[in-house]
Amino acid sequence: MTGELQKRRPTNGMTVDVEDYFQVAAFDEHIRREHWDQIPCRVEANVDRILALFDEHGVKGTFFVLGWMAERYPQMLRRIVAGGHEVASHGYDHVRIVHQTPQAFREEVHRTGALLEDATGNPVRGYRAATFSIVEETLWALDELLEAGYQYSSSIYPVHHDLYGMPDAPRFPFRHLGEGGLLEVPVTTVKIGKTNVPCGGGGYFRLFPYALSRWALRRVNEHDGQSAVFFFHPWEIDPEQPRQTGIGMKTRVRHYLNLSRMEGRLARLLKDFDWGRMDDVFLERRSDVP
Repeated sequence: MTGELQKRRPTNGMTVDVEDYFQVAAFDEHIRREHWDQIPCRVEANVDRILALFDEHGVKGTFFVLGWMAERYPQMLRRIVAGGHEVASHGYDHVRIVHQTPQAFREEVHRTGALLEDATGNPVRGYRAATFSIVEETLWALDELLEAGYQYSSSIYPVHHDLYGMPDAPRFPFRHLGEGGLLEVPVTTVKIGKTNVPCGGGGYFRLFPYALSRWALRRVNEHDGQSAVFFFHPWEIDPEQPRQTGIGMKTRVRHYLNLSRMEGRLARLLKDFDWGRMDDVFLERRSDVP
């Protein structure tokens, strides 16, 4: 790649979904929410490692944080902001929207936004649904977010998946219901034939060889001419986390595969691409989105 092309390549959105290992949807049936306070949290140490990694590579990102975390670890949120990163909402306690009524969702987004703003002193502009649970039957949530004052969401994954996904949704940023609607910034996929293949992070990044993920993101940047959105979780750089028993093979593979390789792959990713905060990449530079 020439120096001129390097200057022109898009800046991508780097995001972290701040939840601990015991709060993932895959463990819902094994670890009850009322027991969360009895489990030692590992999230602060892992977030500090991420902040150090970002600082080493000169990367600013967006941290989608649970309101549950803001109540218990406000100092962690202040360290995130002090590092120049954006804090956005990940809902209160990782309940998927498909399990909420509009009223319950409305109350949650207001409550969580207030908690995050109290902890950081900054307005909350962005939102990401637990387990990407804005799907066809929950598109109403985008209207609720706009009404609550949010400026963007990154909650739709345009893929087929057993827990989430809208494979026919736009692959790149769009405004729900047109001009004046909420800006939705889907997690990134690469088009192979007629299929959207995930390349925006999470378990797929740990499953696929790094060279494949790098190729896919470069294709989005260079062939599509679009900024990508990447996400991961603090527990994904924590191979020493307590292991759950009594879980199925699919859950075991999804959660634990290649945890020991994740931090090294992230370091390569941060070096190989240009990264920024979601608000900088998609709000400040994407006023032309229809």
